[in-house]
Amino acid sequence: RNRGCGVRVNSSGTARRAIMKFGYEFRNLYGTVHTGANVIFTPDGNSVLSAVGNRVSVFNLVLNTSFTLPFENTKDIARLGLSPNGVILLSIDVDGRALLINFARKALLGQFNFKAAIDALEFSPCGRYFAISHNKQMHVWRTPGTSKEFAPFVLHRQYTGHHDDVTAIDWSHDSKFIVTGSKDSTCRVYSLHPIEGYTPVTFMAHKDKIITAAFVKNSFDVYTVSRDGSLMIWRHQDKAMIEAIRAEYLQDAAEAATESGDLEAAAKAATAVVKPGPPHRWSLNIADKHYFLQDHAKVICAVLHKVSDVLVVGFSNGVFGLYEMPTFNNIHTLSVSQKRITTTAVNASGEWLAFGSARMGQLLVWEWQSETYVLKQQGHQNDMTCLAHAPDGRYIASGGADGKVKLWDTSSGFAVITFTEHMGEVSGLAFAQSGLVVLSSSLDGTVRAFDLIRYRNFRTFTTPEPTQFSSVSVDPSGEMIAAGCVDTFEICLWSMKTGRLLEMLAGHTGPVAAVSFSPIRTFLASASWDGTARLWDIFEHKGTRDVLELQTDVLAVTFRPDGREVVTSSLNGALTFFDVTGPANAVASIDGRKDIQGGRLEQHRISAKNSNLNKCYTSICYSADGSCLLAGGATKYVCIYELGQHVLLKRFCISSNRSLDGVAHMLNSKNMTDAGPVSLLDVDSDSDVEERVDSDLPGVSKGDYSSRKVRPEVRTTAVQFSPTGRSWAAASTTGLLVFSLDDTLIFDPFDLDVDVTPANVEAAIEGGEYTKALAMAFRLGEAPLAEKAVEAVPHSSIALVAAEVPRPYLGRLISVLARKVETSPHVEYYLTWACQLLNAHGRHIKASRAELTIPLRQLHKSLAGQQSAVGKLCTENKYALQYLLACK
Repeated sequence: RNRGCGVRVNSSGTARRAIMKFGYEFRNLYGTVHTGANVIFTPDGNSVLSAVGNRVSVFNLVLNTSFTLPFENTKDIARLGLSPNGVILLSIDVDGRALLINFARKALLGQFNFKAAIDALEFSPCGRYFAISHNKQMHVWRTPGTSKEFAPFVLHRQYTGHHDDVTAIDWSHDSKFIVTGSKDSTCRVYSLHPIEGYTPVTFMAHKDKIITAAFVKNSFDVYTVSRDGSLMIWRHQDKAMIEAIRAEYLQDAAEAATESGDLEAAAKAATAVVKPGPPHRWSLNIADKHYFLQDHAKVICAVLHKVSDVLVVGFSNGVFGLYEMPTFNNIHTLSVSQKRITTTAVNASGEWLAFGSARMGQLLVWEWQSETYVLKQQGHQNDMTCLAHAPDGRYIASGGADGKVKLWDTSSGFAVITFTEHMGEVSGLAFAQSGLVVLSSSLDGTVRAFDLIRYRNFRTFTTPEPTQFSSVSVDPSGEMIAAGCVDTFEICLWSMKTGRLLEMLAGHTGPVAAVSFSPIRTFLASASWDGTARLWDIFEHKGTRDVLELQTDVLAVTFRPDGREVVTSSLNGALTFFDVTGPANAVASIDGRKDIQGGRLEQHRISAKNSNLNKCYTSICYSADGSCLLAGGATKYVCIYELGQHVLLKRFCISSNRSLDGVAHMLNSKNMTDAGPVSLLDVDSDSDVEERVDSDLPGVSKGDYSSRKVRPEVRTTAVQFSPTGRSWAAASTTGLLVFSLDDTLIFDPFDLDVDVTPANVEAAIEGGEYTKALAMAFRLGEAPLAEKAVEAVPHSSIALVAAEVPRPYLGRLISVLARKVETSPHVEYYLTWACQLLNAHGRHIKASRAELTIPLRQLHKSLAGQQSAVGKLCTENKYALQYLLACK
C-alpha cells in the first residue's frame, strides 16, 4: 500500500481511474465566517475578506456568493493585507509566518517568516511598499511582484523609537510619511526616505494603548484614537507656516516694546532674522481633544474613511459609532453584537461598513445610509456536531453544540436560516426524502421537525420520561421517525403525521450511538456502546431480527444505498461489513487504525506513531453508487475506501493548522515548561477584564479563577457524500469543509480507439454528424470537448440526436446537461435537451436508475436552482409592472 497516494497499484489501471474519479479537492468552508484578525474590502468595494482559522474566505456582496482560498497558514491568521490594486494578498499568522498570494489568479507565490508577531500591516497608497509592526519596531518592505521569485521580500528600512509594541500604522497620501501608534501611548511620524533636518516627531497626549493613527486625505493632519476612548487631532504645520508664525511673533514683540517705550528691545526685535525651523511640526489644541462616551466601554477597533472623513469606531460592548470629522459629530450609533467588535473596515465608497466579532463568530456588513444589513452571517458558536445533505444536494444542514440548526446554500455558501428551538446540543440530523423537512435530535430530550418552506418548527417529538437522544433517522417514505436514547438504551419510533410515540424498542444494554433506516426495505439498524449492532424489522417482527456481535463499542452504522449491506464502525478503528439479504453475516472487515494514525496531543506522553489507540471512526457514509465508503472521526484525516477490494483509496487532511491540538506529528521540547505547554499558558497581559469574567452564572462578578486556556483538538464529527456524488462534506473543528471534483481537470477516457481524436470530433461536428461527434467526445472523456459537441447540435435536431445517443453514454450526457443548465444562459436549449432525452430513454433510465443516480441527481439540482432563480425574477418583474401600471 502506497501511503503517498493511498492506493494499491495494479496492472489493470483501475487504481489510476479511481484516483481520477475521486480526485476531490478543497472547495469551500461553511459554518465559520470570522475567527479573528482584521477584515478588509477589495479595492472595488464589492467583496470582503475574512480570516477563518488559518484560511481566508471571500464574500462577494454583489453576487451573493462566497469561496475560501485553498491555501493554509501554519497557524491562525493574525493579519491580512491587500495591495491597492487588489493583486497582492498577504496573510500573516500569529507567529509571523506569511503567505504571499496572487489574489487575482488565486495562486500562491511564496512564503516568508517575519520572526515576530505582527499587529499591524498596511500597504502604501502607491503600492510599492508595505509596512509592518515588528515588536517595538516598524519595518518597511518593498511589495513583491506578481510572479514567483527567488527572494520576493526585500527590506527597505527599519524604524525604532517606541518603548513597547507597535499597534497601528498608516501612510500619508503621498506615501512619504508613516505614522505609528504603540502600546506605550505614543505616536511617531517617520519619513519613508531620509529628509534633511527632519527627525521623527512624537505625539504624547494619550494615556492608554493606541488603537489607530491615521493621516487625513491630502493633508498631513493626524487622528489618533486610544483604547480609553480619547481622540486627538494633531494639526500639521509645514516649514513655511512655522516661519510665518515666528515672523508674526517677532512683529508682535517689536510693537509691544515700542508701546512700552523700550526702544532698544524694539530695535532688536525689528532687526531679528527668522531662523529656519524644522520642515514639519504638529500641534495639538484643547479644542482638538475629544472623548467617546460609551458607558465605560473601551475602544477595540477604529478606521478612518479618508474620502468622506468619517471615523468608524467599534467598542467592547458590541456597539459601533460613526463620527463626522473633524467636528466629531455622532452620525450613527448601533449595537450589532453581544460581544466586543474586534475589527471593522469601510469599503471604497464609504457606504458599507464591515464588522467582525471573534467571540461570537459574526461577520456583518452594514449600509449605514439606508440602515440595512448587506450581510449578516454567524457560524456555530461552539463545535459543529452533525450534518446532513438535502436529497437534491442544494442545501446542507448542520447542528452544533450551541443548540442551533443552520441551513447552508451550497451554491452561495451562505446560511439561509437558523433554527434556535433546541435548548441543548444537537446530536443528529436527517432530511426527509422530499427534501422539504429536516429532523434534528438533541440532548435536550426532543426530536424536532422543521418545515423548509415556511421555516418553522411544525412538530416536536418527545417521550413520557425525559431522555437524551444521540441520533435520528427517517424512513424512505417519511412516515416513521426513529431516535436512539443515551440513558434508557432504547429506540423510540414516532409517526410523522400524528407526532405520536408508536413504540420503544428495547434490547441494547448500553447507550445507542446511531440509528439508520434501510433505503429499500423496512429494516432499522442501530449501533450501541454495548458492543452490538442490531437489525430491527419494525413492521413484521417488531423486535430484533439480527444481533451483530462486535469486539468493542459500536459508534456508527449505515446501510448501503441498495439496502443489501450494512457497515459498522467500532471503537478499535475497525469497519465491519455485513450482508443482510438473509441472516446477517460478516463478509469483510477493514482495520482503519493505521490509516488514521498521526497527530500528537501536546499532553500525550507517547509518540504519534503509537498514539492510535484512541483513533476511530465516528461517522461513515456510502457513496451514491455504493462503491466507496467515506469515514471520519477522532483524527485529522478523512478516508475513502474502495469496497471492491476493501482498500484505502485516498486520505484527506482536514487541517494543517498548528493552532489546533493533534495536528503536529512531533513535539518540540522547548515549548514545554514546568507549568505545562507554552501554548496553554495565558500570557496575554493585554486582555480586558470583561473578557476574563465568566458571566454564565447570575451574580458572578469576578469570574472563574480555575478556568484555563485550552486548544481545540482537531477531529471530524460527521462526514457525508453529496447525493450528486460530485462532492462530500465534513463537519470538523475548523467548520464545515466541502471537497468536490473539478470537472474541467478530469480526463476519463472510455473505449478509446486510434480514430477517436479531438480533430475527428471537430471534423464530425463540421460535417453535421452530431451523434458520431457526441459518441467520440464521450469516449475521449474531455468535458470541454463534450460540451462543444452538445452545443453544436441545432435546436431542430435535438429530438433526433437525443433518440440516437447510445445508452452507455447516457450518464455522461446527463452530467453535461446538469453542468450547462446551471451555468449557461441558454436555458431553453438545455431544457429541450433534457426533455427529449427523458422522452426517448425514459424506460431505460428507470430500469438503470441505480447506475444513473448520480447524474440524475445532478440534473435535478441544476433544474431546481434554475426554477428558483427564474421564479424569483418573474415575481419581481410582476410586482414591478403592477407598480408601474399603478403609477400611470
